[in-house]
Amino acid sequence: MKIIITGKNLEVSEGLKNAVEDKIGKLEKYFAEDTTAKVTLSVEKDRQKIEVTIPVKGNIIRSEQTSSDMYVSIDLVQEIIERQLKKYKNKLIDKKQNAASFSDAFIEKPDDGEEEVKIVRTKQFDIKPMYPEDACVQMELLGHDFYVFCNAETDLVSVVYKRKGGTYGLIEPEV
Repeated sequence: MKIIITGKNLEVSEGLKNAVEDKIGKLEKYFAEDTTAKVTLSVEKDRQKIEVTIPVKGNIIRSEQTSSDMYVSIDLVQEIIERQLKKYKNKLIDKKQNAASFSDAFIEKPDDGEEEVKIVRTKQFDIKPMYPEDACVQMELLGHDFYVFCNAETDLVSVVYKRKGGTYGLIEPEV
């Protein structure tokens, strides 16, 4: 597995680089050799943050962890990704469609009997064309963390969501 490490508001020291390669390198056993993990280390005030993104065919495995110590954040992110992989193994490798992205040892290992993802409620609603800013207002009025709407600017189904720090995000489909 190839690990690309970048720093944002931070000079990546040799010690940090070694710690990332050591911890994220432990995930190597789950992936094929040609898999690339993108790691971004950043500092915002007293918050030490690590973001790890591992694109595999059809999916993105991602985790972001923040703490007051970068080494603690690195430990946490590795544990979270490992837990995600074990929990969603069957979904990720369903019908061998993405099997090439993962190591044979990971694919062949029997399940731990983790719970399946279960959809317990389905909602249907009318999607009205509106601008993203209006969708944010509607989301706030409903008290939700996200809102699905038809973007009046693009005529595509889009999603607005609350981000940490009180800001908003917009998800739009690629065309």
